[in-house]
Amino acid sequence: MSGDRGLVDQTALALRDLIASKAVSPVEVLDAHVNEIARLNPTLNAIVTLAEEQARAAAAEAERAVMQGDALGPLHGLPLVVKDITETAGIRTTYASPLYRDHVPEADAEVVARLKRAGAIVLAKTNTPEFAAGANTVNEVFGATRNPWNTELSPSGSSGGSAVAVATGMAPLGQGTDFGCSLRMPAAFCGIVGLRTTPGLVPNDPMPLPWDPGQVHGPLARTAEDTALMLDAMTGLDPLWPISVAPTWDSALAEVQASDGVAGLRIAYVPDIARIGVDPEVERVCRAALAKLEAAGARVEEVDFDASAGNAAYLTLRAEWMVGQQYRRLDRLDEFDRNLAGNVRDGLALTVTDTAAAHDTREAVWRRFRELFASYDFLLTPMSPVEPFPVTQNFPSEIGARKLENYVDWIAPAFLITLVSLVGGSVPAGLSQNGLPVGLQIVGPRLSEPRVLALAKHVQAANPIGRPPVVEAA
Repeated sequence: MSGDRGLVDQTALALRDLIASKAVSPVEVLDAHVNEIARLNPTLNAIVTLAEEQARAAAAEAERAVMQGDALGPLHGLPLVVKDITETAGIRTTYASPLYRDHVPEADAEVVARLKRAGAIVLAKTNTPEFAAGANTVNEVFGATRNPWNTELSPSGSSGGSAVAVATGMAPLGQGTDFGCSLRMPAAFCGIVGLRTTPGLVPNDPMPLPWDPGQVHGPLARTAEDTALMLDAMTGLDPLWPISVAPTWDSALAEVQASDGVAGLRIAYVPDIARIGVDPEVERVCRAALAKLEAAGARVEEVDFDASAGNAAYLTLRAEWMVGQQYRRLDRLDEFDRNLAGNVRDGLALTVTDTAAAHDTREAVWRRFRELFASYDFLLTPMSPVEPFPVTQNFPSEIGARKLENYVDWIAPAFLITLVSLVGGSVPAGLSQNGLPVGLQIVGPRLSEPRVLALAKHVQAANPIGRPPVVEAA
């Protein structure tokens, strides 16, 4: 292994094993990633708060544990980046809002506490739009995060900072959240794996609206196996969290590692579940990946499946959710950025019958998905209908000749999966002719995370894309 670059190029699993075998120390691993942040972050702006002092103390303690022969957690000594809307004890958490520019929480969010108990070391906080309301990672406090495959382009959002940090080797693992597309779309744009988890699988405490199934925590990693490793550390029943559910597996990682092929899998492919259109180049890359699955023995069938009735219903329920999230700050609405303020104002204009109609439509759309999964193991779709767009744009303005009205329209293929509480993973399917990663969305029933990641492993193995150009150019 050759110095820092050798370490930051390693998978999380490989780093874990190197640490456990004493081949490298947690301090050496931390140093390598701190150096990579110093090398790349000035160009990319993924990291907004570097917690180097706390991380060094944790790495030194992790090294002592290894040398003393203590029992080691599954993430022992691994650097972790955390999205800046997720609370971290003693580390600035701004929610990307000027209102909280200097806010330092006293306690960790439950998901962070779980990851730390598994041995992870919180190294940094990552950029996000204000209160995660946006599909481009930009805010008034820290500015824009740039895509490592082309720095003139967006990494999408809202977990864009975490996705960029992981894709470039600034950290082996990243935490994010997903309400509409916020884990999956940045994973697609940055060429890594991202997983929207079953609602309740990872407690949201202390996030508002604890009974709500919309926003979830999930992992970001460069491989499906690393994603499963991190997922195992995040999950587990919490009797005090009102919608908590227990995983139905002992180890997602063990299931992913044991998966030896795709033969016999029943896969439904739908190029456009939202009926908003899809870029031909995106679909070409996805179809090429599907052809490889079929050649490996999977039963792939393109089906006529239209979930677009859920588009408007999701926007209504999202607007209601935004009011709930910001309820204690409604008197400061004029201080929010345009995306966040617009979402809240849309919610304030709703009537009870508006939300009742949306819930009724949601049920009808869910029943369509339920019928689909009676015949197929997975639904596959293009993760994004477009390639990464300019970082200076708020959102893609059109798909083909179709004009888009707001920053949410283009993410409908992702938010329809949120609407019906299914598992959604994004995995690289290949590179476009522009040299940009294209993500394939793998959708499975509730609590199918290990099976989704197992399929992602095989897709990734058949379609390697390499590392982002900025990693080598910087």
